Amino acid sequence: MKFALSLLGLVAIAQSASAHYIFNTLVYGDKTSTAAVRQAQNNSPVKLVTSPDMRCNVEPHPATETVTVSANDTIGFKLSAAIFHQGPAAIYLGEAPGNVSDWDGSGARWFKIAEWGATFNPVNFTDIGLVELTTTIPANTTSGQYLVRAEQFGLHNPPAEYYVGCAQINIVNGGNGNPDKVSIPGHIDPNDPGVTANIYQYPPLENYTFPGPVVWRG
Repeated sequence: MKFALSLLGLVAIAQSASAHYIFNTLVYGDKTSTAAVRQAQNNSPVKLVTSPDMRCNVEPHPATETVTVSANDTIGFKLSAAIFHQGPAAIYLGEAPGNVSDWDGSGARWFKIAEWGATFNPVNFTDIGLVELTTTIPANTTSGQYLVRAEQFGLHNPPAEYYVGCAQINIVNGGNGNPDKVSIPGHIDPNDPGVTANIYQYPPLENYTFPGPVVWRG
């Protein structure tokens, strides 16, 4: 019996680990790069929305290049596995104060450029099953060096768990936009219903408001 219980426990752990994923490949324009990504050490989620690890994951490996992409081009990430956990996703840009390779993502320099939310009856998140999250860099984004950051929340076992990743980019042919900016952490209240919700609650969710700043479309 003890062996059987231990085996079941190992199976549960393996299933949990296999349900995790990382943002390991940058998509920019019609190209991709793994070298521009600050690669996560493993596929475990960040547990605290108030942690500095929410910026680019837990002590990620340094990126070895910064790629150039034009405003109004495609930007985003491919994942190591399909998104398994129900919950929202978003893409942010963080404007570096200098050389992006030297910036840790601190300060009120982040703005959201895309998000994937929920549909209802039954509740379902539009990012579920995706292996790539991409959007368009707003045309009015100012030229310069940035971190592009993806985040996805798993709402299956409150409080939420967070899958995050960053890559280094240099935006050219930009405009003169000035979006409101936030700090990460600090962009989401840990008590926000958008991160304390349970996708499996009963009665089921009938509405969902994406936490954090509104999307800036330039």
